[in-house]
Amino acid sequence: MGTAEVAEFLGVSRPRVGQLAQREDFPRPVARLAAGPVWESVDIERWARETGRMD
Repeated sequence: MGTAEVAEFLGVSRPRVGQLAQREDFPRPVARLAAGPVWESVDIERWARETGRMD
């Protein structure tokens, strides 16, 4: 997932994803491309559940 996909999944803005990505508990990207960081969807989903952002 790129920043736009993470933003849509979490229901936040792309700049907010950038802020969240600075947190110690936010998943680390699996890659950093010219277009930006890329995360595994399972990592984002797990983080969202663990932090109460997803049922």
